[in-house]
Amino acid sequence: MTAENTRGRNEKKDDALGRVPATTPRIIAEADVPRWDGETEVLVVGLGCAGAAAAIEAARAGARTMVLERTSGGGGTSAMSGGTFYFGGGTPVQLANGFEDSADEMYKYLAASTGIAPDLEKIRLYCAGSLEHFHWVSALGIPFKRSYWPHNFEPWTDDCLWYSGSEKTHPYNALARPAPRGHAPETEGSCTGGRLLMEKMQQALLAAGAERVMDARCVALIKSARGRVVGCAAQVTGELHHYRASRGVILTTGGFIFNPAMVAMHAPQARALTPLGCDTDDGSGIQLGQAAGGECINMNAIAYICPVLMPQDFIKGMLFNEHGQRFINEDVNHKRIGECAVLHENSRMYLLVDDDTHAKPQYPGIRLIATAETIEELEIELGLPQFCLQDTVETYNFHAAQGRDPLFGKQAEHLKPLDKGPYAAFDCSLAAGAPYSAFTLGGLHTRPGGEVLDMDGRPVPGLYAAGRATSCLSAQSCGTSGIQIGEGTFFGRLAGRSAANNSVDGTHPLR
Repeated sequence: MTAENTRGRNEKKDDALGRVPATTPRIIAEADVPRWDGETEVLVVGLGCAGAAAAIEAARAGARTMVLERTSGGGGTSAMSGGTFYFGGGTPVQLANGFEDSADEMYKYLAASTGIAPDLEKIRLYCAGSLEHFHWVSALGIPFKRSYWPHNFEPWTDDCLWYSGSEKTHPYNALARPAPRGHAPETEGSCTGGRLLMEKMQQALLAAGAERVMDARCVALIKSARGRVVGCAAQVTGELHHYRASRGVILTTGGFIFNPAMVAMHAPQARALTPLGCDTDDGSGIQLGQAAGGECINMNAIAYICPVLMPQDFIKGMLFNEHGQRFINEDVNHKRIGECAVLHENSRMYLLVDDDTHAKPQYPGIRLIATAETIEELEIELGLPQFCLQDTVETYNFHAAQGRDPLFGKQAEHLKPLDKGPYAAFDCSLAAGAPYSAFTLGGLHTRPGGEVLDMDGRPVPGLYAAGRATSCLSAQSCGTSGIQIGEGTFFGRLAGRSAANNSVDGTHPLR
């Protein structure tokens, strides 16, 4: 048998021994398994960055490891991304570019910027282990150039270090010492690092001795009479195969943004937004974990992507809502802008620029809707109540002339009075076609070691999870790029080790 899709293919199949029924239950009793098509110790379901990291660590820990992946190539959303990691604590790239950082400062920023109910235990662990994790990732052969990209958007060159969050902006710059922590792999072009990342990770998992079974869609978990997860059933070329895992099953199947029913149930505010990721982010692994007794948390949490302030000259403009009022500092991360617009401004916002800050929008869907020689005329053109926009601009300009923004804390480098007519207003609203997209942040409730917890906070025996199938660092919001790949690989590693160290008979104390 090979390491790929050949397990069980040479055996005869019939309806009793493997044809996938029309409605396969999500939990199958071990006693009802007709035969085992494959046996291993650690079984990983899903081959994105979290699954690859889990498989690498489980195999390196000495456990026989198998990965089931529903597509032919693997990689998932990770391979479609820019591959940026959120590293800190004084990485070689940070030090080479003259930036000081510490695990404590990194912790302060993430604790403040990841929502109203962050998992502080996981954040503390992630920050404390960030430097070691950088070296682990680098050792896979993923290169990080010792260079700095002085912009707040992902490098389109092969540069590495950038401010991938809102570290320099209000209010976070007063809560933690700012440092750039986005680390993009050394590849040319935007959104190309993810492919390199997954190529290297898959090479590493095979070198560690892990098997892959591709085109295998996990449809059910298998439980013993004692309630322990002991394997899974997967649809492979139209037939149901059963795989036994003596130490544990790790779910790393991604989020649920491509499941309209789940989005409508848990995060209806995201229904109108463009799903970001790949169509395998359909919540299937989350549903399997729930069926096995796992609890889900923060299912309403969404990352909102809204890069409307491109080119960067637009940051010197002014965002305002349908009432002609500012609502955010324009220099924050675009995810934070999107979050505020969707959750607090009915997905309606507009950009004001003057003659000095006018430019052509980089993304389609940002429409020029009004021009005028004065703000008063622009206000009339937009149909706003008299003096609303005028008062907002007058206040903004008064403070901007002093290099200050006492209302929202915009940095002085992005401040200038908007006083050079003619003026223009762009519609950056969702209904106008502006580039709003989203992915989910909620999922299975886990310990840092990946153990899936039930509603009473007890581990579901034999079941682990990592990555977007779980609720991890970003408990209610996400204003920082690089966390998903950073936390997916970091906690994927911990889940792989936990499962590998679990005893075959289930008596080993779960971490």
